[in-house]
Amino acid sequence: MYQIVQHRKWYYVLSALVIIPGLIAMLYLLFTTGSPLRLSIDFTGGVYWEFKLGQPAQPAEVRQVFVDRGLLDTSVTTVGNEGNRFQARLKEVAQDTKEALQADLAARFGSVETLEYRNVGPAVGAEVTQAAFIAVFVAAIAILVFLVIAFRNVPHPVRYGACAIAAMVHDILVVTGFMAIMGILFRWEVDALFLTALLTVIGFSVQDTIVVFDRIRENTARRRNEDFETIANRSLLETLHRSLVTQLNAMFILVALLLFGGVTIRQFVAVLLVGMLSGTYSSIFNAVPLLVSWETGAFRRLFGGRSQRPATA
Repeated sequence: MYQIVQHRKWYYVLSALVIIPGLIAMLYLLFTTGSPLRLSIDFTGGVYWEFKLGQPAQPAEVRQVFVDRGLLDTSVTTVGNEGNRFQARLKEVAQDTKEALQADLAARFGSVETLEYRNVGPAVGAEVTQAAFIAVFVAAIAILVFLVIAFRNVPHPVRYGACAIAAMVHDILVVTGFMAIMGILFRWEVDALFLTALLTVIGFSVQDTIVVFDRIRENTARRRNEDFETIANRSLLETLHRSLVTQLNAMFILVALLLFGGVTIRQFVAVLLVGMLSGTYSSIFNAVPLLVSWETGAFRRLFGGRSQRPATA
């Protein structure tokens, strides 16, 4: 039988190597911008401006016009495939500044036609953020309660819930770290769609973890003569095919959307794809190994206590 959980220390190291750069990026943004992630106007408030230029241009060229006017936090992205239609997100500006920007854009790119121009207040973004934090907290409590009830017939059911929540936190850190790094490199900004992607990733990750835990519960009662590490490893191998097939199907669709879905949803799809990869990894290489480490007394030994061999029934 191929051994997976027996090499769990390497999985912990790999997770740390993935998470730490994201944490460093969040700290860098926190000290430079006051926020661990680069926030869009959905959260900070500002102006959404969609316009059409007289000739095709690159987003960086268009953004330079705003930068020359001192609007350094402006983000510019293309809309559609024509190459001359753009959307800009920037801080709220006075009417004379807007007119000056229009004149600069027209002088550089032939003409400018405003398609949509509106002010966005930060109140909605604050409400969405609060709702997302509450949703994550409620989800964690619901997962813990559900697993304690569902696994009440096996030893230490609370540990199953705690390990599932730990895997969920791992995925949250990976996704937010990814957004922080992309915010530094490519000025990606967090908007309401990011929160939607984050909650979707949590759902997929927890679902996959529960499937493996349920097989461990079945094998614990069925194979009383085996130690817990062997039971967990066997259960993981028995569900590995199902987990990979389910997640890979979703990832193939996300890759297609990332390549051909257009610029407007590219950031959302990229976050989902990274989250799916992290969720698949954490359910296999974090949640189950953490449970095995806990059940075999590794955590107790780590903090100087004496390990106890867990019961297998």
